[in-house]
Amino acid sequence: MLFTTSLSVFSAITVKSLAELLPHLDDDGIEVIMKPGTYTITAADIKKGLYGSSLFEDKTKVLLLFKGSNSTYDFTGVTLNIETAVFKALGKNRVNEITITGNNNVLKNLTMVDVGSVHDGPTVGALGVCMDGKDNRVEGFHMTVKGSFPYGYGDAFGKGGKNTIRHQKHSAFLIRGLRNHAKNCTIIHRSYGHAMFMQAASYPIIEGCHIEGEVRKTDDMLAETSGPAFDIDFKTIWGYRLPAGYMLSLGEGGIRAYNGGQTIIDGKVIKRGTDNPTILNCTIKHMRTGVTIAHATGKRYVEGCVVIGCENGFSLGKGEVVNCSADCTYGPVYSTTYERDANYNAEITIIPSKEPYYNGSKCVAYIAGSEHNITLKGIVDTAAKDFRIMVGGDKENIRLLNGNFPHQNNFTAKNIRLNNMTEFPVELSEKSSAITLTSKGKVTDHGAGNKISKTVSSKK
Repeated sequence: MLFTTSLSVFSAITVKSLAELLPHLDDDGIEVIMKPGTYTITAADIKKGLYGSSLFEDKTKVLLLFKGSNSTYDFTGVTLNIETAVFKALGKNRVNEITITGNNNVLKNLTMVDVGSVHDGPTVGALGVCMDGKDNRVEGFHMTVKGSFPYGYGDAFGKGGKNTIRHQKHSAFLIRGLRNHAKNCTIIHRSYGHAMFMQAASYPIIEGCHIEGEVRKTDDMLAETSGPAFDIDFKTIWGYRLPAGYMLSLGEGGIRAYNGGQTIIDGKVIKRGTDNPTILNCTIKHMRTGVTIAHATGKRYVEGCVVIGCENGFSLGKGEVVNCSADCTYGPVYSTTYERDANYNAEITIIPSKEPYYNGSKCVAYIAGSEHNITLKGIVDTAAKDFRIMVGGDKENIRLLNGNFPHQNNFTAKNIRLNNMTEFPVELSEKSSAITLTSKGKVTDHGAGNKISKTVSSKK
């Protein structure tokens, strides 16, 4: 039996406080408009039991849980301040600031601000927005994300379950569910965690979003004379002392997909990976990675995205990158994730840097795997004239030095078509073979059976 729900038949409900909003979070088929103004959730509110009093998932509590369906919530002109002290006030639990579990909802134009120090880490972990359910859209949110520990080192001292400094992450925006859509959102990311990431998401769309983190030189980290890193003599999770000469993002992925996780749709818990993500017209700045969706399955499509000052630009494993651009200020515009990566089709324009180059590996792009068709365009900055495009071999990445994580490094490259329309030089490693290369830049070939064509330089 087919039926449709029209929001237009309902009168809009205006709420003037968070207390008035709460009873409508599980309503179906309503339109809520919140009166413009600034509203705050404090640690005192938590102690009174006003928010997050019950568990959402195992060891997870939610401040605002949207359980209804077919509803619109308009927060135009509304700022929601959340004190970072709220995270610890909820005890030994993860904290989600907003979670959506219903279907066909629209939440729009909310400004969310974490108020406190960047060092105010949660007891377990924190998250700004979590999208479950199906066919939901979060649009026009502006998020300032703070509160993690340790902050100021990126993943040098901890990632996942292993660490040399115990860490509490705080990510900004998680998409799960089916056909959920994040549109025209801005994330000012000042915490250790992902900006936007996908787990158990099927056909997610991330469109028109702007993400901006922070970066820091490893030299400046090593100059510290006190603090958690100094106390362990800068012994990294990679098994060696932090090396100088690199730039690290203080966050994690800008846009990231995972091949596992769980979601809630129509009240049912579903465990799966992420499939068929679409990323459109996004800008990612100063994050560990720009768009890394290699762990997704199905069609992976990225178009019109710009990556600025990230440690790595695009990594899809396989898929399409159309009309995208990146700089190589702090790392390559593209890097192969695994040696098994295949059928990656990309056209990436390398854009000049607006900041001084601090790329420890001096790598423009790292290309390995097989059956790719890659075109690189752009003009070489004078300041980056000694950088090069690497095809196979050692990545020279800060996390892979001294033989660390050998399964993530020193890859073979074979049966790849590479069109280098830049004047950056290309190094074909001894692990390259059957590479069909057209290049404006100088080519050094240490491989076997590579076919090289030189094009005329644009220089007069």
